[in-house]
Amino acid sequence: MMNKCLFTGRLTKDPEVRYTQEGKMAIARFSLAIDKLDKEHSAGFINVVAFGKLGEFSEKYLRKGVKIELESHVSPGSYNNKEGVKVYTFDFVAEKIDFAESKNSGNGNKQTSDEISDDGFVDIPDGAEELPFE
Repeated sequence: MMNKCLFTGRLTKDPEVRYTQEGKMAIARFSLAIDKLDKEHSAGFINVVAFGKLGEFSEKYLRKGVKIELESHVSPGSYNNKEGVKVYTFDFVAEKIDFAESKNSGNGNKQTSDEISDDGFVDIPDGAEELPFE
């Protein structure tokens, strides 16, 4: 199955985070304004869902206006609205979130954070001389 989506954009509002009834898993929802491709196209907006560790990461670090790089897959769904009309939806389920710029970067240089993936592992930066284990 090949269903991979990559986006760069800014959060339109702070993430809304809820926890499962058992309180074991965070589920964060936010929307992302996608950068323009050219002058003919306006910015687009997508809905993002982040589960587990990425949901917790979103709650702790993501705020309105933060520019991120998102690796995700699309999850289609549907519901019937109040008028009984079927409405189709598309959520993008986060697999990896990275910061696209540092807090202090006004020049737009790409500064990345440690990547946190849904499996809970953190990537080791290039050039790391010492590892915390032997």
